[in-house]
Amino acid sequence: MSPAIITLIVLGIVALLFVTEAIPLAIAAMGGAIALGILGVIPITQVFSGLSNSTVILFAGMFVIGGSMFHTGLAQKMGETVVKYAGKSENGLMFAVMLITAVLSAVSSNTGTTAALMPVIIGICAVAKISASRQLMPLAFAAGLGGIITLVGTPPNIIAAGALKAAGFEPFGFFEFAWIGIPLTIAGMVYMMFIGKHLLPKMEISTDQEIEQEIEVSVNDPKKMWISGIILLAVVIVMGLDLKAIPLEIAAIIGAILAVLTGCLKEKQAYHSIDWVTIFLFAGMMPIAAAMEKSGAGKMIADIVVNAMGGSPSPMVVTASLFILSCGLTQFMSNTASTALLAPIGISIAKGIGASPHAVLMAIAVAASCAFATPVGTPPNTLVLGPGGYKFMDYVKAGSGLVLVCFIVSIIIIPMVWPFFPK
Repeated sequence: MSPAIITLIVLGIVALLFVTEAIPLAIAAMGGAIALGILGVIPITQVFSGLSNSTVILFAGMFVIGGSMFHTGLAQKMGETVVKYAGKSENGLMFAVMLITAVLSAVSSNTGTTAALMPVIIGICAVAKISASRQLMPLAFAAGLGGIITLVGTPPNIIAAGALKAAGFEPFGFFEFAWIGIPLTIAGMVYMMFIGKHLLPKMEISTDQEIEQEIEVSVNDPKKMWISGIILLAVVIVMGLDLKAIPLEIAAIIGAILAVLTGCLKEKQAYHSIDWVTIFLFAGMMPIAAAMEKSGAGKMIADIVVNAMGGSPSPMVVTASLFILSCGLTQFMSNTASTALLAPIGISIAKGIGASPHAVLMAIAVAASCAFATPVGTPPNTLVLGPGGYKFMDYVKAGSGLVLVCFIVSIIIIPMVWPFFPK
């Protein structure tokens, strides 16, 4: 049996365990990675490599910084301020949360944006007496949508532009993605405020109550509130500047260390602030995603879809098919890997039928950012999993509709802005 087939079988079993939640999500993910190592698909030394991944380190650091905001009472204070102006309306808060997140994600890391805003949003929900589960998934979705707006908002955009340039075509401009990114963001916000919110879980999260109890203990320490706020602001600024000397994970860990050293929270409280389910779920999926790419499982799926389109498919069929394929792969595979895999295929097919590849490449890149239907599709989704108290099917229910909305909007707008046969 080929490594690609083995990988697909393991992925299928893991997906089934995710959906049924017969065993905890983190154990299913780590079990999949271990299985691939034992079966020889990936080197046994890479089974736990996900635990050293920079994104996992980023998660841990931001969880601690978020914890310091709760222990000092800063999150509560910020929540009271936002609620004062935005009100306690669920839709009003969701609009504000998604708008701010999308704007920030357009010019900075969507993972960093989600990590930085998450503790603030939980504080707002505590004040507004709204379960965090009603706002954290919209936060993660808005981060994904906002990243589409600019060239640097998310890696797939850069890869698509680079693939066009390498093939001798005019690459996408910095703000060219806004033609599709802004409509998708608006459509996504409307969907979540009027349809998606009805698919989100309605529950009281025990962690919220624990947080409130902890805040009552330390709320009278304005000095530590300021320190905690300055640490968060400094980390966000460093992340926004995208300094090569200080990567996101380094900024997060430095912030976490400073939070402990300055007494914003104790060492044991810092450890308690980290959501270990999120850490192990993401770490477990990293080797599985790598196996999808290296074993050829992803390419096998792509070849099947391409062959199914026939010899001379219409440009619209190609665009729609590759959008669906890219979107499907990115639910369990790195969006960077999905785009890198499909970009040359899209250019080749477009050239074969005499059409401009720009629409096809834009569809592939946009679809790779539509990883809304699983908690492992993109780091922002994974980051809110534990704090939001979500289950795998919560993402399927709320995220699948958003994926469909993005597909419809993209298929309408992309050919209008990037014609298949430009004059």
